[in-house]
Amino acid sequence: MLSVIVATHESERALVPTLSALVPGAMSGLVTEVVVADAGSTDATAEVADIAGCRFITSQAPLGERLKSAALSTRTPWLMFLRAGIVLDADWTGASETFMQTASFADTAPRAAVFRAAATASAQPGLGDLIALARAVVAGRKPSPDQGLIISRSLYETVGGHPAHADAEAKLLGQLGRKVALLGAGARRVA
Repeated sequence: MLSVIVATHESERALVPTLSALVPGAMSGLVTEVVVADAGSTDATAEVADIAGCRFITSQAPLGERLKSAALSTRTPWLMFLRAGIVLDADWTGASETFMQTASFADTAPRAAVFRAAATASAQPGLGDLIALARAVVAGRKPSPDQGLIISRSLYETVGGHPAHADAEAKLLGQLGRKVALLGAGARRVA
């Protein structure tokens, strides 16, 4: 149902907690594969990915091209993009499943979502979280790539995937604009 794509470069230490947080999703069957899209690391990033059972793709291409290529290599209807060093809250699987089910059955539902930033991570988004997101949208600030991204494959393909820019993750989030929902689970940087 969900392919997770993790961008890495010299990320052996940062990758471990990110992959560990994905285990409950793999155990429940939500995560069907994890693809590590690496920029040619010389540390043990490839070994960490291999031990964890991830598919490892390495390329010197810019980040946007690596992420887009990794996404195109998957076959699931949903994609999740994470950076190495980002850890999702324990309740990320439930929040993600609920979002994907709602989006799949409601034509007007958003087809992309980000996790809440660590500063506001709690069980359910509160009024303050929603106001902060609304202010960010109005002020032109977009969600951060550190919040991860869950996106339907159909929407990802419709918008053309990640652009070839150096700041591809932020550009894609900006392009999605109001099509991005805020999930009840949080994400925080640990490395």
